[in-house]
Amino acid sequence: MQSENRYRFARDARLLKTDDFSSVFSLRASVSNDYFQVLGKPNLSQQARLGLVVGKKTDKRAVGRNYIKRTVRELFRQNTELLLGLDVVVRSRKPFARQDGAAARAALLSLFKRIKQCRALSSRC
Repeated sequence: MQSENRYRFARDARLLKTDDFSSVFSLRASVSNDYFQVLGKPNLSQQARLGLVVGKKTDKRAVGRNYIKRTVRELFRQNTELLLGLDVVVRSRKPFARQDGAAARAALLSLFKRIKQCRALSSRC
């Protein structure tokens, strides 16, 4: 049973409340590329938390938006150790399908590394 739980995107690893999202947006520490914008804010715990913003402007079809969200969640779950102690909001900027998935994942991973290096997290990095 325990081995199954390590593959879950647990509730305590999510940003759920509007106040949590607002505090990350108000700090405005962000990095971006063609696919994503990543905003970050230090939290008081030693755990990384993720919030997602995937709007209809990104992809009009729910199938495409859900694929983007699943991809981001899985990459976050696999690389949580990069973001320990941060609240992170990932905003999608450009749709991608399975054939572009590898490039999008590489782009997001580089943003995760860059936001972690912005230790001051006080402005754009």
